[in-house]
Amino acid sequence: MNDLLYAIKFRDKSPDSELVFEFLAALDVQYSSYEDKEFGNSYLLIYTESEEEFAAVKARFLAGLEEWRAYGLSVTDVEEITVRKEDWSEVWKKYFNIIHIADNLVIRPSWLKYNPAPGEAVVTLDPGMSFGTGQHATTSFCLRTLAEYAKNPDVKSVLDAGCGSGILAIAAALLGYSPVDAFDYDPEAIMVAGENIAANGLSGADIKLEQADVAEYTGREGGYDLALVNILGHILKANAEHIVGFVRPGGLLALAGILNEEFDELSKRFTAIPGCVELKRFSEKEWTSGLFRCN
Repeated sequence: MNDLLYAIKFRDKSPDSELVFEFLAALDVQYSSYEDKEFGNSYLLIYTESEEEFAAVKARFLAGLEEWRAYGLSVTDVEEITVRKEDWSEVWKKYFNIIHIADNLVIRPSWLKYNPAPGEAVVTLDPGMSFGTGQHATTSFCLRTLAEYAKNPDVKSVLDAGCGSGILAIAAALLGYSPVDAFDYDPEAIMVAGENIAANGLSGADIKLEQADVAEYTGREGGYDLALVNILGHILKANAEHIVGFVRPGGLLALAGILNEEFDELSKRFTAIPGCVELKRFSEKEWTSGLFRCN
């Protein structure tokens, strides 16, 4: 078995920070990102598991750069690299520490020891190459929302839409929410989420996990008490009515993955749906997240 990843590593300098993700989605490639905290640089990595596939991906990437420059895409420091899979895991270990979300919720990377205080739910996480470590502003907002409503008797059922590493679904289950469902369109994310669910002593009886697209997911009949939808803004906007349908009448909807300059327009899109009102919002760096009630 080949233990190498063939990758293109680069930095995004585009004025619109969402543009690069639209570009990558259009290329239909596997990608990941990480931040070098020592130097404050963020990198994106397009990767494949075979040289043959990499040649095709590289050709699409270079052709796409020329086309997307007209839309303002600016990519620098492009570099072809070969990464051992186990070495990539070490990249995560350098930049991921124990995170105290609230007095009842802690995120612990699997390679670090932690002695929990009474009443603390501890999520053990090995994110692999999937998004979702708890450090990103959008993930952090959803985790804090889970921590806040954990003892509310009216909020029991939870949906994690775009689950990535599974961190939100796992946190929900460990905090006592039930039932908990989760989905992602990326099969790699589903695999990693499944491994993380098992690593936390949970099973399919605790979290129903499936591969699905947000536009097609139906979920629990009658809707969820709380739906956490951590997906890019343009996808949220395009599927607003369907996403509101994830929650029961009077249920809560947390929207994350939204750039600051897009949030007002997105909020107007959702609050234009009868019965949907914005309760609060939170901004960190270039991201804004919001909590809505949908009657």
